[in-house]
Amino acid sequence: MMKKIVLLLTIASCFLYSCRSTRNIQAAITKIDSVVAPVVVVDHSKEDSIAFIQENYRRVMNNRINYTSFSAKMDVDYSESDGKKYNVNAHLRMYKDSVIWVSITAILGIEGLRAYITRDSVKLLNKQDKIYIARSVSYLQEVTALPLNLHSLQELIIGNPVYLDSTIMSYDRNSTQGTISLQSTGEFFRNLFTIMENEKLAVSSKLDDVDQARNRTCLLTYSEYENKKGVNFSTNREISVSEKKKLDIKLDFRQYDFNETLSFPFNVPKNYSRN
Repeated sequence: MMKKIVLLLTIASCFLYSCRSTRNIQAAITKIDSVVAPVVVVDHSKEDSIAFIQENYRRVMNNRINYTSFSAKMDVDYSESDGKKYNVNAHLRMYKDSVIWVSITAILGIEGLRAYITRDSVKLLNKQDKIYIARSVSYLQEVTALPLNLHSLQELIIGNPVYLDSTIMSYDRNSTQGTISLQSTGEFFRNLFTIMENEKLAVSSKLDDVDQARNRTCLLTYSEYENKKGVNFSTNREISVSEKKKLDIKLDFRQYDFNETLSFPFNVPKNYSRN
């Protein structure tokens, strides 16, 4: 379980694992779909529609969080469709384009697992079973079957949009809710990215696999924004993922800082077995 939690935090904060079977999950997918407003296809011959999309995409990109380092302490609630539920505490540190470090603690504050991810490698210390695991960074893609690297993982953690590019073909404007949804289709996912109309801050991102045979879908929601040192940061995230199984994750950032001097301790004890 501890290994799963680390993957949740560091691998997309979204897709935990790659599930090959794609049947028997329609109810879960329908549940996720029901919370997203329908998309209205835009006639791109109309210059005002093109300008509207381009302007909102530009403002979304301008709201991306730029940082050198990031650290956070958070509560993680995790539940699966079979009824299993877990609650752990996580301490996370990152240096942009360099390293992700995560420490997981559970009951009585005892550390159970530590992770150290770089551009080239993934290293795990299973402190419960005294096991050290070392893999290349491709291990992340093997686990998730997603085109993930250190950069995309950090973008997911920090709250910047991923799998959203400028080839947006449709949008929906919900005046009642005060939101705008932009939909793009990339190589791997269709992304329905919803923002607040005024602030242009993310409300949700719904990802659907372009491969319909997989029926993989994920909904991320962002709330409880705080402005700290001029950075708008969502301190509450909810993630729902469906394919073969349904899982729900809640992240509550209790403490976080940008651009502080950080250390990333990761020493392998001699008595640990290697896997």
